[in-house]
Parts: sequence; structure tokens; C-alpha cells
Amino acid sequence: MTAFRSAGTVLPLRRPRSLIRAAQAGQAGWRRTCHLPRLLRNPACPPAGSALPRLRDEEERLNEARLARAPGYDMQRHVLVMIALLAEMRAASPCPVNAPGTATPALL
Repeated sequence: MTAFRSAGTVLPLRRPRSLIRAAQAGQAGWRRTCHLPRLLRNPACPPAGSALPRLRDEEERLNEARLARAPGYDMQRHVLVMIALLAEMRAASPCPVNAPGTATPALL
């Protein structure tokens, strides 16, 4: 299990390391304007950060299904929601944060 602190939460979320790693790896291919509306089943892309409550709710529901070993649990959707959740937290951050694997430009 790996803990990560979600923006706006008091306690860190505990999720399997493989789920977190998959979500981090998916950051490189994430295209917010293309993927987020499809994931949310929304015709338009919402402003940065405004989808966080909805994504958190869905992730929590998916995690409960995972823990209950529910037959309807969709691991692929859970990874996609985690990718979106991490990307939205980064997009809503007041300080720019680079995606994993990208270099920070050197200051002159």
C-alpha cells in the first residue's frame, strides 16, 4: 500500500502501490481536453480543479468496490480515474508541478 495526500483532504489516501504507479505512468499520455470530458461523460472540459470532487467521489466508489471484490469492479476505469485525479490535482495547484518524467527548466 502507498499513501498519497490528495489536495483538500486531511488524511492521505491509501491505495495499492501498483495502482499509484499505473496512474503516475499514465500521466505522460494524459490529454486533459480530450480525456477528461470522455471520462466524466461530459460534452465539455470543465475548468481546472472543478472536477476534483466528482473524481474523488468516483474513485472512492471504485475503491470500495475493489476492497469488496465486487464483480462489477472495473480496474481499467479505476486507473483512468486515478490518472485524472492526479492530473487535476496538478492542474489545480497554485504552484506549477511538472508531470513525472519531465524536466524542470533551469532558471537563468
